[in-house]
Amino acid sequence: MFGVEKRFRFLEHMSDAYVEAYGETLEEAFENAALALFEVMVDTSSVEPKDPDEVVEEAEDEQALLYCWLEAWLVNFEVKNRVYSRFRVEEISKSNGVYRIRGVGWGEEFVPEKHRPKVGVKAVTYHMMEILREGNRYVLRFLLDL
Repeated sequence: MFGVEKRFRFLEHMSDAYVEAYGETLEEAFENAALALFEVMVDTSSVEPKDPDEVVEEAEDEQALLYCWLEAWLVNFEVKNRVYSRFRVEEISKSNGVYRIRGVGWGEEFVPEKHRPKVGVKAVTYHMMEILREGNRYVLRFLLDL
């Protein structure tokens, strides 16, 4: 693993959150992308990874899979009022032209006084999305509409 400071970084963008997430494996990069999503919204160091939630998504390609993965966690925030600070991707697979991801996030109910909200994320977008293999690591770039 690259260490906490190298899981992701925020790139310059005029109005939205442009994220670059890293991983030695595609699974680790997806985990770090989800963590970055929540770091945009709250101080993830204040989120206790108590209760697990599972996400299973399918898509036609890796970019659509990243979109679905992040969107599922954003929906959990909006609908279930949950925030997360730890993620594990159990599986990313491809079968019959369909990509599938199965993973778990650990977190708790969102309490504004405890989790110190930052900015609201309206949506995950495909704009500027990239999934790259750079040497011995994966690099994911994506834009969050604020």
